[in-house]
Formats: sequence, C-alpha cells, structure tokens
Amino acid sequence: MPSEPVSIDTQHNDMVHDAQLDYYGIKLATCSSDKTVKVFNVAKDQEVSHVITLGGHEGPVYEVAWAHPKFGSILASSSFDGSVLLHRETHPTGSWDLVHAHRMHESSVNSISYAPHEYGLILAAGSSDGKVSVITHKDDDSWEVAHFQDNKLGVNSVSFAPYSSNPDKKEMRLVVGGCDNQVRFWTLNSETNEWEQDDFDSSKTEIFHSDWVRDVAWAPSVGSESIVASCSEDKTVIIWSQSEGGGSGWTPKLLNSFEDPVWRVSWSLTGNILAVSSGDNKITLWKATLDGKW
Repeated sequence: MPSEPVSIDTQHNDMVHDAQLDYYGIKLATCSSDKTVKVFNVAKDQEVSHVITLGGHEGPVYEVAWAHPKFGSILASSSFDGSVLLHRETHPTGSWDLVHAHRMHESSVNSISYAPHEYGLILAAGSSDGKVSVITHKDDDSWEVAHFQDNKLGVNSVSFAPYSSNPDKKEMRLVVGGCDNQVRFWTLNSETNEWEQDDFDSSKTEIFHSDWVRDVAWAPSVGSESIVASCSEDKTVIIWSQSEGGGSGWTPKLLNSFEDPVWRVSWSLTGNILAVSSGDNKITLWKATLDGKW
C-alpha cells in the first residue's frame, strides 16, 4: 500500500520554487523567493524536523541540487541574483559551511544540474544571460569554470546525460532548454576540452516547441537509447529519443498536450516513469507501453 503524503510547513516567508530529496531520501532541501534555502530531516518513521536555514543569496532562490554522497553532503542553490552557492555539511558537528560561491553570470541563474558522479564533482548552471557555466572541483580543492553561450534570449533548464559504460561514449553531454523555444544538445570535446553544440536543430523537426522551454530532463540510462523529456509554456511535453549510432539526430514524440503551461519534468531512478507538473496544479505520472505509447 502506498503511504499517505506528508505535508511539511517549510516556514518560508514567500513562494517555494523547488524541493529536492538527497540521494538516500532522508534530507529535504527547499528554496524560496524569501532568499533562503532550508534543510529538513525527513527520514522514514521519524518526525520531520528543520535542520538549518541557509542564507547568502540576495534574491529569490530558484533551484537546489544535492551532490552524490561520495563527495559528502553538498547542496547547491541558484538564484535570481546570478549566483550559485555550494554548502557542505560537516560531520560530526552537523554545521553547514559555504565551500564555493560562483558569481559569473550577469543575470538570474534558473537551473543547476550535477554531472554523473563518475566524472567527478561537476555542476552545470543555466542563466537568463543565455550562458551555461560548468563548475568543476579539482584535486587541489580549487574550482575551475568553463562556459558557453547557448542562445541570446536565456536558458531555463540544464540536464546532464547519464554516464555511459561504452568506452566510445565517455564524453560528457548536456541538454539545454531555452527562451528561444529550442532544445539544444552539447558535448564536451575530450581533445580540446571545449563544449561543442551538436549538429541538431529542434525547430526543424516535425514536432517542436512553440513557446519557452521551461524544463529538460535526460532520462537515466535505459539500454542503448538516449531519451530526453522537455516541457514548455506551449502546454506540451515532448520525448526526444536518439538510438546508439544514430548520429546527432533526435526523434521527437508528443507525450501529451495539456490544458495549461507545463513547468517541470522529472524521471524516476530507473528511467521508466516520467513525472510532469503543470499549471493546473496537478502532477501526472507517465509510462511508455511496449508499443511505444505513453
């Protein structure tokens, strides 16, 4: 039997923009227009408790993201003030310290995404200035930043591809959703260490978005096929698929047309169920059947 939903009063003083569970599902991070990030203990069979409120941002905080636990308890947050802050929990004291402040962007940072842990401690950030920055933690405890211009209108979402065990597919890949209604794919060239855009134009396909792309999510690895979900203010969700050895092309399929703008998409850990949140205050779960229908 499914358990009853647990309602949490975050005590934020303004709109809550994001809520993310950590790897083990025992800590919950929330962020808000009140410029703060809050962390809660939500372990099963225990009473929900507030752990800490993290400040440091000078504007609304739009997204939070947990790093893989092999790097410790590290929480990233992105804000309208153009910054990305990374806080780490120190054991056994339980204190939280700011370990890095990334302030490169000239406008709001709307989305953050960690790379698969096999690549190291790496975080991508997408901004309204149209740029994506990739922040890498080095062995000497310094931080290296690379960036590229995705489009001139602004970036709403970024998502890393899962790690591939195929030795010919080791490059890091990113999907970016923008205010120019497009979905773009980028690959890190291992020889030049530069991010290069794939030779693919999502506006030239049979199915495409006609309004801002609000979120993109690369599905966890499900065999040899790459799958990405995108959602838009045009009230649609599109599933993009690319077969192994299929070149740089992607095949779009309309998952559904909704009655309101669609804000977020999120895959299950196994990559077979997609959660969709839309402007009608509903969350729907979608699964592909054997014949490819959702």
